[in-house]
Amino acid sequence: MAITKVCGIETEYGISVLGSPDANPISVSSVLINAYVSEAAGRVGWDFETESPGNDARGFSFETPVNVEMETHLVNTVLTNGARLYVDHAHPEYSSPECISPRQALMYDKAGEEVLKRAMKASKRFMPPGQEIVVYKNNSDGKGNSYGCHENYMMDRSVPFAKIVKQLTPFFVTRQIFCGAGKVGTEAPGSQGAVRFQLSQRADFFEEEVGLETTLKRPIINTRDEPHADATRFRRLHVIIGDANVSEISTLLKLGSTAIVLSMIEDGMLDEVELQILSPVYALRKVSFDPGLKATVDTTDGRSMTALEVQWSFFDVAKKYFERDGIPSVGTLEEVTELLELWEDTLTSLESDPMALRRRLDWVAKMNLVDGYKERHSLGWDDPKLAAIDLQYHDIRPEKSLALRAGLETLLDSKEVGAAVFEPPKETRAYFRGKCLEKFGDSIAAANWDSLIFDTGKDPLRRVPMMDPLKGTFNHVDGLIQKSNSALELLEGLGA
Repeated sequence: MAITKVCGIETEYGISVLGSPDANPISVSSVLINAYVSEAAGRVGWDFETESPGNDARGFSFETPVNVEMETHLVNTVLTNGARLYVDHAHPEYSSPECISPRQALMYDKAGEEVLKRAMKASKRFMPPGQEIVVYKNNSDGKGNSYGCHENYMMDRSVPFAKIVKQLTPFFVTRQIFCGAGKVGTEAPGSQGAVRFQLSQRADFFEEEVGLETTLKRPIINTRDEPHADATRFRRLHVIIGDANVSEISTLLKLGSTAIVLSMIEDGMLDEVELQILSPVYALRKVSFDPGLKATVDTTDGRSMTALEVQWSFFDVAKKYFERDGIPSVGTLEEVTELLELWEDTLTSLESDPMALRRRLDWVAKMNLVDGYKERHSLGWDDPKLAAIDLQYHDIRPEKSLALRAGLETLLDSKEVGAAVFEPPKETRAYFRGKCLEKFGDSIAAANWDSLIFDTGKDPLRRVPMMDPLKGTFNHVDGLIQKSNSALELLEGLGA
């Protein structure tokens, strides 16, 4: 039986400074996050001691990269909603708390956007006159540099990694038809000038089928084996191939369809499905470069299939899977029903008239804006004004965002999103982390995903492990947290 797909999204945001185009991005990112933290709860640092990004799911390990050592000296804090906010390389990054379902993960991803909006507003107090920090939820600076939007899903450790690679790769190559963020032109070597508009911002930057890297020679399937949980029971599938979505529907489809496919892999639903793509990296770009959705990819058994046909193959199995047991690993019956209906409706519309989804999917909405502006002003595809529209689509300032102007449909209540900026999910260990930070922040020395380190004023420091993402929930610990008047009382209660 597939295990609960605890999931979340890590988003590296693009950043610039109006009035100072050559500003140091690391310094600016630090100012941005410090500004937010100064107006929110007190800072609790990140505990790197148990981090192991060099562990590879294929059975070997590398030395900890130098950039991880460097990150310990950058701004790095934990929020009361259970999320992590920090400087990653040269970008502000928001990593959502562990969520119990795709819809909840969507809500905390949007809460991250709200955090960055508030950070921009707060940072104005620290910037010289005439300068303003601007944040973009995108994946490329247009100069050959890409930054990530990574998803994470909890999986059963007993599932062989080779099976995950085999059955997941064709899904990842083709899911961009509904979760791509859209892009004017290309940055892929040798393709400049040949691509006017493509589905995905990230497809240009992938060079390997399988691998550990996230910044160079990026792989379709990332092998980082860092579960942030009991490694004998759980695997954290670290997905680096997705775009940063502004559309709530694109985000929900991305999270929901992937969680369903991973559950199908765990339960053996894809074991009899023969669907392997020849040259997945080439196929990834071929699909992205074709907004008409007519391009075909070759399979190992001699077929040529469109990305839509590949996605229909996965959906058809998912529908049978749902009829069998309801897919409780992905959410409630109502939530999974909504996901499947949305997935089916989207594929149907893409098949008949993709532009009908211009208020639902990012790449369609952006292409509609770009095409309209291009035609009105008789511009060529290489006109820099089109690239500017591409960028402004991702501007998270409400008064500047072209995504908002596109009239994208929404799924979430703004009050819920606002609450999620401060309140953690109740159904995962994020609840314990967030509520301890809220109530006992002065007694917490450091935190990470799988532990909290308390300083009660008495040596030594005390680490509280949280090795099961489904423990430390509201039902498990809220009563104890509420009745504890100090961190020491809390620790004594946990010991009892």
